[in-house]
Amino acid sequence: MTLDLRSEPTAWDGLRPRPELAPNLQRAVAKLLSQQRPDGSWMGELESNAAITAEYLLMRRFLGVADPGREASAVRYLRGEQNADGSFSIAPEVEGDVSITTEVFVAMRAAGLATDDPAVAAALAFVASHGGVRATRVFTRIWLALAGLWPWSDLPVVPPEWLLLPGNRIGSIYDLASWARATTVPLAILRSLETVFPLALPAASELPPGPPTPSAGTLTWRSVERLVRIYGKLPKVGLRRLAMGEAERWILEHQERDGSWAGIQPPWVYGLMALVARGHRLTDPPVQRGLEALETFGIQDERGFRLQACVSPVWDTALALWALLNAGMPRNDPSVRKAVDWLVAREVQKKGDWAVHRPNVPPGGWPFEFYNDQYPDTDDTAVVLCALDAAGHHRDDGTSAGAAMNRALRWLVAMQGSDGGYAAFDVDNNRSWVERLPISDFGEVLDPPCPDVTAHVVEAFTRCGGRDLAMAKWRAVSWLRSAEEDEGAYFGRWGVNYVYGGAAVGTALATLGERADRERLARVGRWVMRHLGADGGFGESVLSYHDRSHIGRGEPTPSQTAWALLALQSSLQAGGDLDGDGSLAAAADAATSWLVAHQEEDGGWTDQLFTGTGFPRAFYLRYGMYATIFPVMALARVVNPDAALPDGS
Repeated sequence: MTLDLRSEPTAWDGLRPRPELAPNLQRAVAKLLSQQRPDGSWMGELESNAAITAEYLLMRRFLGVADPGREASAVRYLRGEQNADGSFSIAPEVEGDVSITTEVFVAMRAAGLATDDPAVAAALAFVASHGGVRATRVFTRIWLALAGLWPWSDLPVVPPEWLLLPGNRIGSIYDLASWARATTVPLAILRSLETVFPLALPAASELPPGPPTPSAGTLTWRSVERLVRIYGKLPKVGLRRLAMGEAERWILEHQERDGSWAGIQPPWVYGLMALVARGHRLTDPPVQRGLEALETFGIQDERGFRLQACVSPVWDTALALWALLNAGMPRNDPSVRKAVDWLVAREVQKKGDWAVHRPNVPPGGWPFEFYNDQYPDTDDTAVVLCALDAAGHHRDDGTSAGAAMNRALRWLVAMQGSDGGYAAFDVDNNRSWVERLPISDFGEVLDPPCPDVTAHVVEAFTRCGGRDLAMAKWRAVSWLRSAEEDEGAYFGRWGVNYVYGGAAVGTALATLGERADRERLARVGRWVMRHLGADGGFGESVLSYHDRSHIGRGEPTPSQTAWALLALQSSLQAGGDLDGDGSLAAAADAATSWLVAHQEEDGGWTDQLFTGTGFPRAFYLRYGMYATIFPVMALARVVNPDAALPDGS
């Protein structure tokens, strides 16, 4: 396979081609191609934290489907994740988390480990020294209550009657973000039934309760909760019976074709347990399919068995395809055609929860996972559109890809927020009252617009073109321009952190090509330059979400260095070094040299740290494909700056 590296680049201002790096790019492309799956897709591991696997073990124990061999392998993985102080963390750089450590402790005891096992003893000691069970999040205590190890009376009430309020009314379950909503509905059943799946172990007496804590929430919320508790003790007739039936129906209707719920672990495991609590048998199709599908999220290797909280095939495939096309992969190459066909087949063609607020909009777009028809997202949809555009498809070209693009663009226009910005899954999901709910302590419960998603949509609109997109595009551009925080800094909601936001915004505005953005793009480049490491590498720790002093600081990683390089290229592309001293070009050369120096023998790179974000301050991810995809994309635009040009330019 020969890459199409144009011999006479017509680079935009400020960029110079680096054809001498073509061999490095060729090796990286070969590595990325070797990771393509037979069906045309790409999918790397999506690694999170030990709680996901611990909860998987507990759920299988609860439902009576535990497998001793699987448990032993999972315990091996859990041991490998334990910190020196006995704790478990949400990410490698973050100190131990008492909630995760408590869940892992109970899972290891349920799997048969004795109290004097070093890992068990160390975990228990950490929990005891960090406030005990009362210091854990509500969702950890829910797992303990499900095991009969903590009283349900200590936990917030989640009334199923919430489901009876029309979705388009203020105060409905649809005020929660999609992921929180899908988790809360089955939780309402489990909490209302005070469900217990007893574990045969004395962990209740082993776990230190910790000092008493004040009642959570304001006086108003405590009064509301008291009334709901009194109501919940009344005979289970009438409204409560109707609400429980509605919650069960909602769960069944939201199960995906592959057996999952929302394509993510939390609503999946709660959904299975809620159905069993409502009388479903393990052999009933919804439960059986759900259990079988959950196993496909598992990974078994030398580290042991671990469960992924989610999988990312659509996202990985779209990004990989886009990177390869930037690198000069011919559009008629079989690998490209297979990837395009695979993506087109993944299009969402039914209405999901988003239609509650957009009832008259036809479906379209793409999800993150294999199957998630309830929750396509604007971010995946925008990146798929960019990849299909790079592959030579156009919205009106008469192909199945073009037709899918047209439907997706129409859907994206409708999903714009009232302020012009774009959130990932919902429109105007910004009713902050849900953040004060006692159960809202596990992470983000709202889905507001953010710079990275809005930037990807702007770039998709720009690349795909069309008068019908103009108003939505310019409203999004206006929102994006106002999102700058500090001299070129843009928050990264779904990637760590400001370097991710800056790269997304930079490439979008550079593709837009407006002279009015030249100084703004120069600030993006200067921000990266100020935080670039002395060796040219770029790292930004997940701690930047917890403490602003960590913004732009951390151990360098390949994916973040590639994002930094993309941001610098965008700045140069828009007009070069406005300061006239060549400093931005020198910074781009330094980042390029870092990537070349850290390229591995097989042509790829490896991220040792987490650079993906689920919930800031609560849940982080390491995308297995990021460390190769983004360096390929960045180096492709170094070798040939015209690779960043919109199709047809």
